[in-house]
Amino acid sequence: MYCLKAVIVTESARSRLLDSVEGARFVSLGQNLSLMPVTETRFDTGLLAKCSEHGAVAYVEAEYFGGVGTQAAQVWESGETVLGPLHLAEDEPTPAYGSPISRALRRLSVRKGAHFDEFDAVGLGRHRGTGDWLSA
Repeated sequence: MYCLKAVIVTESARSRLLDSVEGARFVSLGQNLSLMPVTETRFDTGLLAKCSEHGAVAYVEAEYFGGVGTQAAQVWESGETVLGPLHLAEDEPTPAYGSPISRALRRLSVRKGAHFDEFDAVGLGRHRGTGDWLSA
């Protein structure tokens, strides 16, 4: 089982989000990005748009079980949506240009290098359950 619901921010937007979200916790992903869990069922897109005035911000979610699942992503920059919202349904093949999360990470300047894709390049596979890595 893989379940991820998180905000990914550039370093320049991180402090703004820290100031705006009480109890915010971040995990470094490398490539000047940080991951913040979204534990509530809803998140404030207005806040994410506002924080993006200081640097790019992405909301990502993925749910997989047995290799089958869904992905979604959206990216804000300079207060505006610049990508998405993107969705990949359970029965849809991943497009040649990448999954929603990889496309969002690419928009945040992630370079995949020798990795399979941007998702792999920042090690999102390490964060299989939001609750698990948040308590670690």
